Amino acid sequence: MKPRFLLDEHLKRAIQEQLAEMHVRLIGDADVPPLGTPDPDILMWIERNNYVLVTNNRTTMSRHLIEHLQAGRHVPGILCFPQRTSIGTYIKELRRIWESFKPEQYQDVIQYFPQNQR
Repeated sequence: MKPRFLLDEHLKRAIQEQLAEMHVRLIGDADVPPLGTPDPDILMWIERNNYVLVTNNRTTMSRHLIEHLQAGRHVPGILCFPQRTSIGTYIKELRRIWESFKPEQYQDVIQYFPQNQR
């Protein structure tokens, strides 16, 4: 099973455009949460719709995920990148994840990227 990605509203549409072969949506697109949706509501949406969230929100997302999990909820995964990550890095990492995706590796956790490849 290949993952579906939901890009946080602060990320560039160019990431979505460069990954046209994959299922990538951007917050604010049709049929996904609108711009300005609170993080807890986004977590509920990705759980219901089986999307992995891609964000650069390192400040509050971990707290929201803890609260979400403590309420007995789950998420397919959250991928968190530094604020100044290049579009090329997003594209490279998302392609790598998409090609080797194992749901259990990402479920209910925040993975921080980029990770050192050894």
